[in-house]
Amino acid sequence: MNEERFDFENLKVYQKSLVYVDFVYKITRDFPKTEVFSLTDQFRRASASICLNIAEGSGGSRSEFNQFLKIARRSVRECVAITEISFRQKFINNDDKNQSRGFCLELSRMLNGLMKSLKNKESGYD
Repeated sequence: MNEERFDFENLKVYQKSLVYVDFVYKITRDFPKTEVFSLTDQFRRASASICLNIAEGSGGSRSEFNQFLKIARRSVRECVAITEISFRQKFINNDDKNQSRGFCLELSRMLNGLMKSLKNKESGYD
């Protein structure tokens, strides 16, 4: 039996954002217990916000979707800052830092590409 999917679930940037959420949950499991309600929670919420905004925005107009993609892109930047803080506090190692930054760079590029694609469609170019 094939599972029906929403259109946004086919977007590569959505699928990649889910992989990033999994990564963030994995690395934050080892954060100090004192950080559970601060940096751990913030990192998890920021990473989840990326895919949540892609999903939520996909149901509206192109301009609405673009606004949600901008919010998702801001969440990517938030994850970059949290990654750096986590590294400086020695909650993550250099490999995790580089992997997180790599995800963020790729997600940012993918979001920019999707936003550009939406803009071109609004202008009548396809």
